[in-house]
Amino acid sequence: MRDHPQEGAAAPGEHGGTQRVPAGGRPAGPCGAKIPAVWHGRATNRVQWLLAAVGAACLALGVDLAVNSTWTSGLAPLVMAVVGCVAAGLLVLFGTLAFVHVAVRVDDEHLEVRCGHMGVPRRRIPLDSVVGVDLAPRVTPRQWGGWGYRWRPEQGTAVVVRRGEGMVLRLGDGRTFTVTVDDAEAAVACIRERLRLRRAT
Repeated sequence: MRDHPQEGAAAPGEHGGTQRVPAGGRPAGPCGAKIPAVWHGRATNRVQWLLAAVGAACLALGVDLAVNSTWTSGLAPLVMAVVGCVAAGLLVLFGTLAFVHVAVRVDDEHLEVRCGHMGVPRRRIPLDSVVGVDLAPRVTPRQWGGWGYRWRPEQGTAVVVRRGEGMVLRLGDGRTFTVTVDDAEAAVACIRERLRLRRAT
């Protein structure tokens, strides 16, 4: 019967050398770092809570006008004011809460991005469609025209919730996908190792 490598033991490498098999049985990366079965990361922007508070204030003003208004200039102006405040409040409130934070998940098959507490919008990218990944040391909302889920024809698609580090996926169809995430260097290393293992098999 063929013996299996023990945890932490050396196993034959793909080029005739040896490759460490760390505890848990997952091959180590080129630098000997263990690649997790599932990598989790996130990025947060607390400034969005301030914008959400502005939206909540607009919503509260609309409700207050509807309940306690003493306007005597007619019903139509009151209805317009209430509808305007409520619509603006809901738009700002949900538009900002959706991008208070972003969560990134990488497993053997996919990279998944979920925004906000409800996880919407969500993007799921099969690793089979990824040809490469790069570290982006400084991603700014200004580069993409603001926070949130962005698209620019010359740059591709992005989820930007704060200024700072992120990663850029290069897809097989020539497009790119950028996402801001803390410890982006670890995410890049994890995805590169997964892509290397997929090509090797």
